[in-house]
Amino acid sequence: MSSIELLPLKVVDGLELPSEYRQALRPGEIVVDDYGRRHRLPRFLYEIDSWQAALETELAPNFRLHEFISTDVRETRILRGFPRYVPLAVTHLAAHLSVLRQHAGTYVHIAANGGYRSASHLTGPPATPHRWGTAVNIYRIGDEYLDTPDAVRRYTSLVNRVLPGVWVRPYGGEAGKTVDHLHIDLGIYVLTPRGEESLEDADPGGAAEDESTGEKN
Repeated sequence: MSSIELLPLKVVDGLELPSEYRQALRPGEIVVDDYGRRHRLPRFLYEIDSWQAALETELAPNFRLHEFISTDVRETRILRGFPRYVPLAVTHLAAHLSVLRQHAGTYVHIAANGGYRSASHLTGPPATPHRWGTAVNIYRIGDEYLDTPDAVRRYTSLVNRVLPGVWVRPYGGEAGKTVDHLHIDLGIYVLTPRGEESLEDADPGGAAEDESTGEKN
């Protein structure tokens, strides 16, 4: 592994983890989205050795790591304890939310399992960006719950203004829409530590062409 550390956390190659973690995280595996497009799951991950470390690690101003890994009962049991693992791209997500908080002028609250969800999490399609640590569900901003058309549309407008290129799920009860949170989506992508070989470099015939950004799940 590279000796470069971007945070006070160990960066690990998911392919070298014990088998029970590889089964839960499926690092480097290809999943197919609802349109038949192939995407490779994250291989390089931050290792979090304790809840205290998650509480103390600031990913971006006003956002700490624990907010993105708060799990519910639908997360596989081994990933409810420690060590726990999260894709490197979660730092990009936190940076976007930090900008949103600055413009909102108040706290931005992430739902349980509204940040990163492992490949073995029981809800959501196989290729939801939550699996890459690049999507988040926000249920409250300040004291306002995002469970009305006005609230969701108002904050969607704010996101569109201050975070260009980011996709937000529209309000509504139909499939692909939401009625009780703000789903912010950076698309699907992975980060490879400097000095490390990506799976696509090692296997040019693999999924390099399939790792598109902008996948909305």
